[in-house]
Amino acid sequence: MSTLTSRDLEHVFESLRKGLVPERGIDTFAVGIDKQRRELHRQLGLAEAGEGTIKFLRGGYGCGKTFMARLALLDARERGFATSFVVVSDNDLHFHRFDDVYRKVLSELSTSSCPRAALSDILDRWIGKVEDALISAGADEDADDFDDRVRSRLSEELASMTAGRAPADFVRVVQAIFDLKQQGDFAGAGSLISWLSGSKNVAASAKRSAGVKGEVGSREALSFLRGVLEIVKAAGYRGLVIVIDEAETILRMRGDVRKKSMNGIRQIADASGEYPGLLWIFTGTAEFFDTRRGVAGLPPLHDRISFQSQNGFASVRQPQLELKPFNASRLRSVALRLRTLYPTQFPQRRDSRVSDEFVGDLVAQVTEGFKGDVGVVPRQFLREFVGQLDMVDEDEDYNPTEHYGFQARALTAEERLRMEGGVVPPSDGDDDDDLIPAEDAW
Repeated sequence: MSTLTSRDLEHVFESLRKGLVPERGIDTFAVGIDKQRRELHRQLGLAEAGEGTIKFLRGGYGCGKTFMARLALLDARERGFATSFVVVSDNDLHFHRFDDVYRKVLSELSTSSCPRAALSDILDRWIGKVEDALISAGADEDADDFDDRVRSRLSEELASMTAGRAPADFVRVVQAIFDLKQQGDFAGAGSLISWLSGSKNVAASAKRSAGVKGEVGSREALSFLRGVLEIVKAAGYRGLVIVIDEAETILRMRGDVRKKSMNGIRQIADASGEYPGLLWIFTGTAEFFDTRRGVAGLPPLHDRISFQSQNGFASVRQPQLELKPFNASRLRSVALRLRTLYPTQFPQRRDSRVSDEFVGDLVAQVTEGFKGDVGVVPRQFLREFVGQLDMVDEDEDYNPTEHYGFQARALTAEERLRMEGGVVPPSDGDDDDDLIPAEDAW
């Protein structure tokens, strides 16, 4: 369990107040997911050993898919990986457009020292390692030809690392970025880094300086990703972990876009082994995986990643890793962890008024408010709980045992349906929505 700074604690509780999954510090209140976390550690070990791999997190609303994915990225960065967290959007991320995927991955590229858009820092680290290697081999860093030797070595390493498959434009832009930085033209270098990151808003003059035209297109985007992956490793990182969160959003897209997106995921799954050191993690609902609108509607993908379960038992090592719904005991354990972490000048007041008994009552009240469906509770429960901690901290006269009464607020459409005892309707669409039972999925 990591030690949190005061800034980390503020981030954790401010995120929970808003019903969001914190981006850091979540390992301190992760409970009931040890088995699943060990499997993701195994996947990280495979990537660390040079394998390319892919994993799908499967679970219903409120099961903690986003939490588990962010925890995996936290664990990955602690092990020395670069990471990227991408949320599927029906506005600006169509998964069959690999240039969209590439741009999103690069914009969210993160390391332990650089939280976002880390490509520039990664390039600097790699170039620095190349320079240090040349100097260690006897090169004079003050010689007139030193920069030429560095540039040549960069090209040689790219060719070697990618087995000659790095696109020519990729190599030219990397070389041009190095040249511009050596000349002190950091704005020009920044423009080319934006281009290399998939931006479509780079001035033509900047592109001419590197001898490239247009933008990174869908056809070459995965080849560019291969180049970035190798630079990440050459810069000293163990590899790269990419999370694609809320894949079920694809189900809401127009039929032709949805089908092309599923095929795009199939292409990534089929090629994942060709990217040593890269782990893809997708999150999705049962509807995404088991209906003909989703994975089950594309036999080549379904045959590869379908979920197998017998009498409620399922191996965590199969392509889909199942996340179980929360239960009352797990909610209570999370609350008790958060109570301990909550920063306050009045710890005795916090612990006596937000007592173990009150936590148990709160779990019962919130669960009852959702018709006993504990699986949909966590977001709402944690907002309520942190709100009670805040009230106790701010007002010495407030006693939740006497003054608290649960009222669900800021509900999502699905939570509202659960509150009313309704059933969440399937997504609209033009395909057969029949579920394929997990036992028959093979």
